[in-house]
Amino acid sequence: MLSLPQIEDIFSYQSTYQLSKEQEARVKRSFEFLIEFSQGKVIYGINTGFGPMAQYRISDEEMEQLQYNLIHSHSNGSGEYVDPVYVRLAMICRLNTLALGYSGVSPEYVQTLNAFIQNDIIPCVPEHGGVGASGDLIQLAHMAQTIIGFGKVHYQGEIRETAEVLEALKIKPSPLKLRDGLAAINGTSFMSGIAAINLVLSRRLISWAIHVSSIMNELTASYDDSFSIELNQAKMHPGQRQVASLMRELLADGNVLKQRNEHLFNGDQIKGQEYFSEKVQEYYSLRCVPQVIGPVLDGWNHAKEVVENEINSANDNPIICVDSHNVYHGGNFHGDYVAYEMDKLKIGVTKLTMLLERQLNFLMNARLNQIFPPFLNTRKLGFNFGLQGMQFTAVSTTAENQTLSNPMSVHSIPNNGDNQDIVSMGTNAALMTKKVIDNGFEVLAVQMVAVAQALDIGEKVDSMSTATRTFLSFVRKEVPMLNDDVSLSKELKELKNKLIHKEKKLF
Repeated sequence: MLSLPQIEDIFSYQSTYQLSKEQEARVKRSFEFLIEFSQGKVIYGINTGFGPMAQYRISDEEMEQLQYNLIHSHSNGSGEYVDPVYVRLAMICRLNTLALGYSGVSPEYVQTLNAFIQNDIIPCVPEHGGVGASGDLIQLAHMAQTIIGFGKVHYQGEIRETAEVLEALKIKPSPLKLRDGLAAINGTSFMSGIAAINLVLSRRLISWAIHVSSIMNELTASYDDSFSIELNQAKMHPGQRQVASLMRELLADGNVLKQRNEHLFNGDQIKGQEYFSEKVQEYYSLRCVPQVIGPVLDGWNHAKEVVENEINSANDNPIICVDSHNVYHGGNFHGDYVAYEMDKLKIGVTKLTMLLERQLNFLMNARLNQIFPPFLNTRKLGFNFGLQGMQFTAVSTTAENQTLSNPMSVHSIPNNGDNQDIVSMGTNAALMTKKVIDNGFEVLAVQMVAVAQALDIGEKVDSMSTATRTFLSFVRKEVPMLNDDVSLSKELKELKNKLIHKEKKLF
């Protein structure tokens, strides 16, 4: 079973996917069974047309060319090429599901796909085209086109003709046999590959958000009961309880948080007071961190389970079952499982981004925080601007996430002669979630710079937790304290990239 931890290692180039002898044997057994079983029968995609054209029988002489026609006719995507890192994982997901032995694909096709992966030959796959029912037909067709020697690939940092790269590496293009063309493109592996990386990166984003939100409470000397055991155990949600627990761990060895028993519950302290200059309760963006991030964490955990299940499932049609000696026609290629989870994940990431933006606004607005100068400006007010320009960027990016979070899975548009009369749009959902997560890191980078600026201005870092001091050191390696009015756009980009590629796991 291909797990998310394995996927994270593959994503980080710490390991690769190795096709086992057992998997090769399953593929061979399935292919040989299908050759024998298909004799004298009508089986979709072998001796019929595709989709609404399935009513037309294909002669024995045309069967092989039919598979090539399918690949070439569906290699008609458009838009920018998908990041090769994501395509690489989609290839691994496709190989993993084909190797289950339910697709009747030829050993040659699987071996060639494996050779592409091992040699880091990554097909050029356009973003637009997949509707996510019959799977990722367009994107997987562009992938399959390179396996048979056509199209373009990313290789050693360049975009090159596939045939040229294969010739140089002495790799033969795979021939298409029996139902290889259909097996290559009929499935959810492309959306699943993107979804898996979305989960890897969103975990890092959620972890950083918990860390930064914890520091926000310490930075503002908030009361500690909002993430106490007692308060959060009164709510049954595991995500909320886990976020509160992580906050307690992160802030355990600091000594600036306030305890209500020493302030508002102390009769001597409050005697005769009719107005309290310090807030009795913090703003929601500080006080409700477990309740805001908790649902995002619970959603992430469910999405992880669903995507892992999808990656390790047979998502082809028809399904070739050697054990029962039969072929079953259905819709395992339908991508709604992935589509729903990506829609929910992007909504969660957008809510996370909104939380970070509100915390940023709290630091920027001196009338709210009553601690720091406007826009964390260390110079002359009115003449210098502090982090005002960065705030605009964070607000703009958060607004884009809010618009992108309209769920994709409810936008089914019938097509394919109404054969595909309800579709998942899973590929679009995964790609949009990828964009939302990327935007989330941009907002996070701005918020981290602001928090670091506030920590330096406050000059109480030595009294704060080890996690907070480590955080400040990390940010300062990438972005200096902002005093004069200078552009830090380059530094923000570098910090964002560091956050994306730095492993960060709090859960």
